[in-house]
Amino acid sequence: MRVPALLALSGLTVALAACGTVDPPAAALVEGAVSSGAPAPVEGYDWFYHLDDESGRLAYGLAESDDLKLGLECVRSSGRLALHAIAEKGAKPEIHVESGGETERFRASSEPSQLHDGVFLSAEASTAEPVFRRFRQVGWMAQWRDGEREAYAPQPASAANIDRFFAFCG
Repeated sequence: MRVPALLALSGLTVALAACGTVDPPAAALVEGAVSSGAPAPVEGYDWFYHLDDESGRLAYGLAESDDLKLGLECVRSSGRLALHAIAEKGAKPEIHVESGGETERFRASSEPSQLHDGVFLSAEASTAEPVFRRFRQVGWMAQWRDGEREAYAPQPASAANIDRFFAFCG
C-alpha cells in the first residue's frame, strides 16, 4: 500500500517542480487589466515586517537599502494604513495598487524625495479596502507607476508576514 502513495507523492513533487520552472508567457499588461496569476518573487526583494511597540510596518524593497517600492504602516488595531511610495518627478499624486484582481487609487501628498531623484508619495487608507483584503488573501501586490505595473511578491520564508501585519493593524 505504501508504494502507490509514494509514487503519487513523487509524481506530485515532480509536477510541482515542473510548474515552478516554466516561465509564464511574456505579455505586457495594459492599465486596468485583471491579473490572472501570482507573480514570482524577485531575488533580493521582499516584504519586510517590523513591529515597534504600538506601530507596525510592512515594506517591499531591497534589504538594508533605500530601495523602497511600497511601504505600509499602521497603529495597532487602528484599521488604518499609511501608504508610502517613490515616484518620478511630475508623477500624479496618487498611489495605484492592485492585488488579485482588485485595484484602487489613493490620493497622495507629494514632496521631493530626500533619497531619490523623484518624489515621495504618502496616502491613507482603511485596511478594509478590497485591495488590501485581497492582498492579505493572495500574498502579493502590484503597483502602477508611470503606466507600468510592478508586481511585489514575498520570498517564501516571509509570506506569512503579510497576514501578521494585517492582523496587527486590525
